[in-house]
Amino acid sequence: MRGRFIGLLYCLMFLFSGLLSFQAQEIMRLPDKQSVVVGEPLRLGFPAPLQKTLKAQFIRNENLTDTCPTTTEPGEYQIRLSLFGIIPVRDVMVSVVPQVMVVPGGQSIGVLIHAEGLMVAGHSAVHDQYGHHNSPAAALQEGDVILKVDNEILHNEGQFRGAIATAGTAGRPLTIEVKRGDQTFVTCVEPIFCRDTLSYRVGLLIKNSTAGIGTLTFYEPNSMIYGALGHMVTDSDSSRPMEISDGRIVDADVQSIHKGKKGQPGEKIGLFPDHAQVNGTINKNSSQGIFGDLKSIFTKDTYAEPIPVATVNQIHVGQAEILTVVEENKVEKFVIEISRINPLARHDGKVLVIKVTDQRLLEKTGGIVQGMSGSPIIQDNKLVGAVTHVFVNDPTKGYGIPAEWMVEESGLRNSDQQIVEQTAA
Repeated sequence: MRGRFIGLLYCLMFLFSGLLSFQAQEIMRLPDKQSVVVGEPLRLGFPAPLQKTLKAQFIRNENLTDTCPTTTEPGEYQIRLSLFGIIPVRDVMVSVVPQVMVVPGGQSIGVLIHAEGLMVAGHSAVHDQYGHHNSPAAALQEGDVILKVDNEILHNEGQFRGAIATAGTAGRPLTIEVKRGDQTFVTCVEPIFCRDTLSYRVGLLIKNSTAGIGTLTFYEPNSMIYGALGHMVTDSDSSRPMEISDGRIVDADVQSIHKGKKGQPGEKIGLFPDHAQVNGTINKNSSQGIFGDLKSIFTKDTYAEPIPVATVNQIHVGQAEILTVVEENKVEKFVIEISRINPLARHDGKVLVIKVTDQRLLEKTGGIVQGMSGSPIIQDNKLVGAVTHVFVNDPTKGYGIPAEWMVEESGLRNSDQQIVEQTAA
């Protein structure tokens, strides 16, 4: 009898510890910081398994209280989460933020970027007068950025070639300042006279610009600040971030589409028309997208008036729409499903898992294709996110980033104009 009791006790302890372990795992999936819009009820959005067992208490002056704070003004609140109101497990921060209103985009844009300095795209052997193959700049790696030559800031390829010719003619090494990741260093390279080109060379393939097609996500009509792409622009050869010295976005027309297939992502084929204007500058290139100032408003807007930007808490699994262009410059709406939300995936832009269900879009593109990055995701008449990536093995599925994070990165969340408009409403 005693043995049965002890066995039952161990079983109960095992089940209870398993329950605590499961609860702990679910709690660790919660983000460290959440947001709620001014004037809306404070809802933490616990997953279903935690709703009955997790209790939230608010920390005020180092004391716990069950009284829910007011959300009538912007501010931050610290909340302690505990299992059954007994076992403290985690503290989170909740920010009460002003409502930001933006006009959703969907227009195809040409992205034109000039990088800071010159980027090393590869190496090319130099054949000297004896026919030997030389690599004078072998110490430099693909993706390195050349900032200065002979202590002069480098602006273009012509300047670099001129500096190589001058150093080579003088029979001296070329001093090069290089940026590699977060480090900057100086190295010397000896130019060699190339018998094939009859000029001095250092054996580097370099570039300082890139161009591509993407999608405008939103713009704020008063400040004319915009956000696009939903991910960073990287160098196509090295996959390293492009450090911008000059960049702009322009109109782009979609001429054709390479339909996506399993294992082979599709692509929008765009054209920058002769009449294309410089529609905006690129001031920031970050993991949340590209941001800058519009110089003119793009035509053919699907939304003529601004709509609210949703917080991550307001996004839910279910039907939504994306705005994008599949022919020339016409923005259209297409139905999708948001199937999963993972707010802890902020570092890779794969927070929202989406699936294209619109039959017409599937027939035209096969699902999500390159060039669709930045396409706005609309749910409950709010801008909730932007398309960022496609599943290589299933082009009907892809990832998205919350619009709230793009708005924060753009600086609109800190805009005095936005806050004034809220308090005056």
